[in-house]
Amino acid sequence: MAITFDQVPAGIRTPGNFVEIDGTGAVIGLVGMPSRILVLGQKLAAGTQAPLVPVRILDEAEAEAAFGRGSMLALMFRALKLNNRITETWAVAQVDDGGATAAAGSIGFGGAVTRAGTLTLYINAHFSRAGLHGRIRLAVAATDTPASIAASVAAAVNLQTDLPVTAAVNGVDDAQVDFTARNAGEAGNGIDLRHSYYQGEALPDGLTATVTAMTGGAGNPDIGDAVAAFGDQWFTDIAMPYTDAANLTALETELADRFGPTVQKDGHAFAAARGAHAALTTLGNGRNSPHLSILYASGSPTAPFMWAAALAGIAAFEAKQDPARPLQNLAIKGVLAPLPQDRFTREERNLLLYDGIATFKVTEQGDTVVLERCITTYEQNLAGVDDPAFLDVETLKTLAYLRFTYNARFALKYPRHKLADSDTQFGAGQAVMTPRLADAEAIVLFREWEALGLVENFDQFKADLLSERDGNDVNRLNQLLRPDIVNQFRVLAGKIKFIL
Repeated sequence: MAITFDQVPAGIRTPGNFVEIDGTGAVIGLVGMPSRILVLGQKLAAGTQAPLVPVRILDEAEAEAAFGRGSMLALMFRALKLNNRITETWAVAQVDDGGATAAAGSIGFGGAVTRAGTLTLYINAHFSRAGLHGRIRLAVAATDTPASIAASVAAAVNLQTDLPVTAAVNGVDDAQVDFTARNAGEAGNGIDLRHSYYQGEALPDGLTATVTAMTGGAGNPDIGDAVAAFGDQWFTDIAMPYTDAANLTALETELADRFGPTVQKDGHAFAAARGAHAALTTLGNGRNSPHLSILYASGSPTAPFMWAAALAGIAAFEAKQDPARPLQNLAIKGVLAPLPQDRFTREERNLLLYDGIATFKVTEQGDTVVLERCITTYEQNLAGVDDPAFLDVETLKTLAYLRFTYNARFALKYPRHKLADSDTQFGAGQAVMTPRLADAEAIVLFREWEALGLVENFDQFKADLLSERDGNDVNRLNQLLRPDIVNQFRVLAGKIKFIL
């Protein structure tokens, strides 16, 4: 009997019709790769979600209830869901570290108002589908004093419970408003305080305002606790709010292990940071992971942890659409652009792209923030040689998809096959895998990848393809594939030689 049956008994003597159903050849074409986002961050005591327990979050309102209104995690979900409402999203919440300190800043008012006007302050300003958040607008009368203005500002800030800070009039200087981050830790230093962001806004005549940036936040939670909490669950994209070396190393180590051949649960982490160009260079050059991207957020009124969540949402959505299509010229929704004088030049951004920092640009009209190039922090191989192999996120996303579909093809079509040499004369219906059959399947698979625009150079792939039985294990088939993955259209260089 040449045909291999899985359920119809061999040698059955009782008459009847016995027809089994076999689904191993049912799937035509490539299967879809899972996509799942994980958001890491801190909750507030008001949040109902227990810490260190993975939870699926559907929308911004659910995040606010779970983690507390104005918490880091609630704000990260606001940014993420504005950029991606489709991808399944989870979170692992952590509480503030026991030894952490909260970032603090202030605005001191002075002078004497000579004409009524409007005071416009911005505290972690950003957009959601509901509009602009973090803007405080107060009518100022000519009779108002710095002290009365400070009292009004503190009251107005505390009414906006989705802000990541609380406010109080300074106990010594009643013309100064002190701000304290709701969540303790280093990330609070990224909360922006300013006044008069948009063109046409200005302080009322005679009034002065001295802004002291948020500083002093220290002591992030140990991300290792969150990594242990999500265990073996597969997350393809991770929004990472911290950029301290210990936490980044812990997450990079976990992602490197998941990338390996015995786990194969590919994931990529997205973080963001603000700072001077030199500080960003130091940060980027201090990392060397193909599984981490750090986007600069310098000069923006929006906190870096919200930038990280927005980027993770964009990357997850786009990779599901097409993992090889370049992550460029995509609007980063919700974040506010730096003012023109605070933006990095093309030359400065180009340097960052050599130092492991992903970049954005701002449109000439409308001040829309646009992702320019999403690189990883990988710069050198283990020998210390400059290596562009894993420079771009698209490379990792494409390889992850190729590997997943490669594994799925063989697992779906050949789940219980025997293994024999290619020239074995077995019956056509037998469930037997051979090196020649493995070659043929890989070639078909390449053509399907090629049709999706993921690979190129078929002749090279076919020539380099190698399948063989292992010399030490007769039950093992080894296969070498060298797909030439498609590249991204980054630069057009033209030269116009004109004639008069």
